[in-house]
Amino acid sequence: MSSFKSFETERLTLIPTSEDDAAFLLELFNTPKWLKYIGDRNIRTVDDACIYVREKIRPQLERLGFASYTIVQKTDGQKIGMCGLYDRAGLEGIDIGFAFLPEFERKGFAYEASVQLKNAAFNEFGVDELLAITTKDNYSSQKLLEKLGLKVAGTVKIPNDDEELLLYRICSSK
Repeated sequence: MSSFKSFETERLTLIPTSEDDAAFLLELFNTPKWLKYIGDRNIRTVDDACIYVREKIRPQLERLGFASYTIVQKTDGQKIGMCGLYDRAGLEGIDIGFAFLPEFERKGFAYEASVQLKNAAFNEFGVDELLAITTKDNYSSQKLLEKLGLKVAGTVKIPNDDEELLLYRICSSK
């Protein structure tokens, strides 16, 4: 993984998600908020998580140079969440997304990591516009997206999901 860029903030290190994160992903992907707001990825074992990384995360990382990042606290090295830039089916552009273990929510970590990736998208990866999607009842996510400068641009449905989602957008200031 060393050929792909990692990032640092004041409190966090953002490392490209790899199979080394499988046990953490198993825990995160099965939290109540992940299941409610992001959806069941059918990750039931560490092996399932490894397959998910190999089939879903790694190919985008190799193709675009960015994907999902595991968020690690600098103080103790604990994995606390994910934040990423995703080439998501059904969206015409790059989607920024985030999720944290419940005990690390509402501490500013999602904002800290997302600002870093938003800036990297525009300044290092050549992305001109970022999108984000969220359910209409995920007010915490909506608030964070607005704090990041994204604005509601309408609604969208993504493949294999009947739920109408809010679509947010921000353009590079270049």
